[in-house]
Amino acid sequence: MSETALSPHAPGQRVIVTITDIAFGGEGVGRIDQFVVFVPFVVLGEEVEAELTEVKKHFARARLIRVIKSSPDRVTPQCRYFGECGGCQYQHIDYPRQLELKHKQIADLFERIGGFPKGVVSPVVPCPQPYHYRNRIMIRSQWNKPEQKLNIGFIRADSRLVVDLDECQIAEPALNEQIRHVRANPPPKGGLKVVLRIPPEDWQVPRDSFFQNNFFLLPRLVETVRERLRDAGSRFLIDAYCGVGFFGIAAGDLVESFLGVEVDHQAIKSARVNALKHGRTNGEFLEGRAEELLPEMLQRFDAAKTTILIDPPRTGCPPVGLESLRQNRPAQVLYVSCHPATLARDLNVLCADGVFELRNVTPLDMFPQTQHVECVADLRLARNS
Repeated sequence: MSETALSPHAPGQRVIVTITDIAFGGEGVGRIDQFVVFVPFVVLGEEVEAELTEVKKHFARARLIRVIKSSPDRVTPQCRYFGECGGCQYQHIDYPRQLELKHKQIADLFERIGGFPKGVVSPVVPCPQPYHYRNRIMIRSQWNKPEQKLNIGFIRADSRLVVDLDECQIAEPALNEQIRHVRANPPPKGGLKVVLRIPPEDWQVPRDSFFQNNFFLLPRLVETVRERLRDAGSRFLIDAYCGVGFFGIAAGDLVESFLGVEVDHQAIKSARVNALKHGRTNGEFLEGRAEELLPEMLQRFDAAKTTILIDPPRTGCPPVGLESLRQNRPAQVLYVSCHPATLARDLNVLCADGVFELRNVTPLDMFPQTQHVECVADLRLARNS
């Protein structure tokens, strides 16, 4: 028997619900008795009509039909593609409210996944420019068979199809010029991805290497890392997953010496160039996997006087890397992450059995109008370790 068959509800059914929460990811939470309905593009407290699109045993997903009772926090989205394009989830919510919403979501996640008290999460640092901030986007091409044309844009909110568009309101204006150039000189076929980027000043970044995508809030991210490093008083820094060397170079003046490690060969070459550009002479960059080289790097430094900064991909730190941190026990781990759920999961592992203690989580809104948020977590070696 299918899950749908066990429910009194079915796809296509229209329901009226009051939104009692906004889940991480952006969907509003409503209930019919104890049956949960997830509805996108709503605001806390609103009463809405929605049509069920997917029904499981205990919950359903729905599309918004109309807002019956609107929230005072609802605003008019700046983008005409909002709701159709899957890039943004919160343009309909007043920006200060977005920050409060993200803080609650992160605190809830940390409590539920890691058992951490909500008070460990600081208020979200706002972005000084909530629109036109992205310096890197990836647009896709897809053949639109019914209309016999090539769609160029982003993945839709409700499917894997591509929304045909000519601008993005969260991208820097120069990137919108690039979008129009791509449209005037389209890819030869569907299924191709085109990365558009504004390179950072004074940093060498290979085409496929990572760099933070919001220049406007980047100084506060650096400031947060420097504050936490300074507070720990470490003499040495290991910048794992260092990319083009950004954090090690930006904070290297606070320590006697630092090491950066990165598996991307081109990024490591650029990191060495960037260190010279910025006059940072007390560091060294190694090519390889951070989790494999960590024991070797900690043999160079006194672990009791070392901070390890990790900024892994969205999937989080590999289990072998987490175990290496637990075994080698540096004085401080600074974990930078754009995915709070995997961050909470990994911090739970690091803090298990009282090895590390979570002192603070600072969220920074590097991705306004979207479900995403950057966090800097400060862990210290527990006294009894």
